[in-house]
Amino acid sequence: MANTENAIGFFDSGVGGTSIWKEVLALLPQENTIYLADSKNAPYGNKSTNKIIDLCVKNTNFLLQKKCKLIVVACNTATTNAIDYLRANYTVPFIGIEPAIKPAALLTKTKTIGILATKGTLNSSLFEKTSKSLKNDITIIETIGKGLVELIESGKLNSKEMTNLLNTYLQPMLKNNIDSLVLGCTHYPYLIPQIRTIVGDKIKIIDSGEAVAKQTKNILTENNLLNTTTKIAKHQLYSNMNTDVLKALVNTTKLKNSNIIDQNF
Repeated sequence: MANTENAIGFFDSGVGGTSIWKEVLALLPQENTIYLADSKNAPYGNKSTNKIIDLCVKNTNFLLQKKCKLIVVACNTATTNAIDYLRANYTVPFIGIEPAIKPAALLTKTKTIGILATKGTLNSSLFEKTSKSLKNDITIIETIGKGLVELIESGKLNSKEMTNLLNTYLQPMLKNNIDSLVLGCTHYPYLIPQIRTIVGDKIKIIDSGEAVAKQTKNILTENNLLNTTTKIAKHQLYSNMNTDVLKALVNTTKLKNSNIIDQNF
């Protein structure tokens, strides 16, 4: 049985999974956390399934060496391609992330939803299975957000190039009368202000962060792993690339016991 004070581990192909990390911190402020940004290998979305699994194994082993009690796979591509393998080969609980197309299907009035995701997520068998079960009832406009992760990872979040790409991807969806947009990559919530400018106020923008946080709490509770101490939570964030982008996205000034570490892995 893991020590309840051990950290929750997170990993992503880069900095995007911090959008999930923030949601978990908001719901579970007493929990210690360790976040792993594998920015050196970002994006995962254009890699083969076998390569994605290899990277996920490397990330998992790193977090287990830090004695993490639960691991959040804070990456849609990693989840849809590797979560079954991870659960079959490790005993630690895993929380995965899938594009929230089921909630979008329940909310849509036009019966047409858009999904912006990586190639690796949209081409995965797990995503195909989920979307196939819904396609009799709704139309799903799938778009690969090529280049978006790379721009975020290089610190070009608010660049003209980003705006141009988003317009290229979103305008065809609007012409197809979507009323819900699913963000199928944990990097993309950082683009919501720009997306909102393009799609207007009537389009629902849906990501998985809040649902993942709730599921994390549920699994910790079921496994008697909730941290009940009153100590100030400790947060460590590791990156194997320049940490400037990670520092820009993660405002650690509000966290009393946190540090960002540049480490090759």
